[in-house]
Amino acid sequence: MIEKHYDDYISALLAGNRAKCTSIVKELIEQKVAVQDLYVNLFQTSMYEVGKLWESNQISVAVEHMATAITEGLLNLVYPLIFAADHVGKSAIVSCVPKEYHQIGAKMVADIFELNGWDGYFLGANTPENEMLQIIEEKKPDLLALSMSLYFSLRTMEQTLQAVQATFPQLDIIAGGQGFLWGGLDVLAKYPQVNYVDSIVKLEKLIRNG
Repeated sequence: MIEKHYDDYISALLAGNRAKCTSIVKELIEQKVAVQDLYVNLFQTSMYEVGKLWESNQISVAVEHMATAITEGLLNLVYPLIFAADHVGKSAIVSCVPKEYHQIGAKMVADIFELNGWDGYFLGANTPENEMLQIIEEKKPDLLALSMSLYFSLRTMEQTLQAVQATFPQLDIIAGGQGFLWGGLDVLAKYPQVNYVDSIVKLEKLIRNG
């Protein structure tokens, strides 16, 4: 169902046509398209396409920022469906690593936790390491999810993992994001409590399997 709307959606997104994008998303919600499908096949796919266009200099930074802002706003349309789930008594903290400013992927991860009955505490972009540790101490989550959108943040990712595991050695951690397409899995492999999650589908399987 999403496929027949996708070309119109991505064209509107790149043109900055918020009203058209909103209309398409509302129509898909009314047609009972699953939240997971919206996130994977519309929001994620379109933002990956926007990223590739920016990396190849086919669109400007301004257009990329505009598309990102529209997409973040559209996520709000889905929230009534997400927060209707029965909660299961588990929680996850979801954050970008420090100095990372691309937060849509992490925001969608937090939403997927909520959709599956978890409390998803979303810290957003560029959360300082010490403040992240404070929130972990306060909320005592079952899981920490870290997002890395850009490969040059790999060193920061490793520093964050070291700090978290030094303070909370038993805390399970998942890491993901587009930055790992360029490498870095060898770094994650050094930390026994860390699992790499490369998709929303894999994330849901992990959540449902406990």
